[in-house]
Amino acid sequence: MRSKRTILAGLGLLVAMAAGGVSCAAEARPAGFVAAGDVVTDLVEEIHYFGDDNFVGEPIDGYEAPVCILTSPAAHALARVQERLAAFGLDLKVFDCYRPARAVAHFVRWAEDLGDTRMQAQYYPEVAKDELFEHGYIAARSSHSRGSTVDLTLIDRDSGEALEMGTGFDRFSPRSWPGDDGVSAQQRANRMLLQRLMVEAGFEPYEQEWWHFTLADEPFPDHYFDFVVGRGQ
Repeated sequence: MRSKRTILAGLGLLVAMAAGGVSCAAEARPAGFVAAGDVVTDLVEEIHYFGDDNFVGEPIDGYEAPVCILTSPAAHALARVQERLAAFGLDLKVFDCYRPARAVAHFVRWAEDLGDTRMQAQYYPEVAKDELFEHGYIAARSSHSRGSTVDLTLIDRDSGEALEMGTGFDRFSPRSWPGDDGVSAQQRANRMLLQRLMVEAGFEPYEQEWWHFTLADEPFPDHYFDFVVGRGQ
């Protein structure tokens, strides 16, 4: 019953978002948002929620193109990280950036369907689906919807191969925590390089996901947007 109440609480929060002035209706891309690829040189965009390679196993609502949209300050901060990585022969690859509120609602609906576990072996083999809310792997509100949060990794500039980080993106496990000591020394060093450069550029890390960072001085700290992720808006 506890897990079911948690899911229902998440659904209730989404209703509250609509009632409390948080954007849940379709809207055009607001001023202050940019395509990160227009700001960050050689940014690699591998947006998992545009396709079916994600923990839900299908394209997610609100993703109409595989592009990274961010607030302008977040994109320019990311550009500073990319510039620093040149000395290491590395580049950034992003998995998710701005996330529409309707996408978060899609996650909540999926979490309520306890019979759909098709992606469990790949993404959450160590946790029961009805405990994903309880453990903080899914939330009814996401900082991504504020536009200054990015999920990303490091890749070799010449080969395009991702550096080893110990887990893949969206692996719901303590092994994904940045400080987990179960990964190899090299994998932890790779995580710490990413974290150090992101923090120096003004981002804050998330204690449960090595790939997740939010701009500390984000321009929309209280607004959850719902415009679609698309090109040329």
